[in-house]
Amino acid sequence: MLVKLVREGLGRTVALVDRLTRPTPLERSPRAQAEVEQSVAGMALYQYFACPFCIKTRRALHRLNLPIELRDAQNDSDHRAALGQQGGRIQVPCLRIEDEDGSRWMYESRDIIAYLEDRFGDDAQAGQAA
Repeated sequence: MLVKLVREGLGRTVALVDRLTRPTPLERSPRAQAEVEQSVAGMALYQYFACPFCIKTRRALHRLNLPIELRDAQNDSDHRAALGQQGGRIQVPCLRIEDEDGSRWMYESRDIIAYLEDRFGDDAQAGQAA
């Protein structure tokens, strides 16, 4: 019980520091941003508010200017159930990607951030302009 309270308190402190020190979002032309928004419409991030790995992933979403839906798998029983039943395990962060091939569930903050950087980061944007 005490460990849970300490962990939650530390997580909320880290979340507050995150809010105060957020990086500047990537700027795109209105047309490019609209294309990004359309591309991420089928994505959702299952997360816990105070989880350090989720905070790291949310910072990347903010920096990349990606309006991906956040789903609270800690306090919302429907989202938690979907994560376990459809994703295969209750572990956060988890990015659900819906596309023409169906659903994919990507775990591990490092993998999620690398995928998003590759698809929507500065290098991806420069590659599309060329």
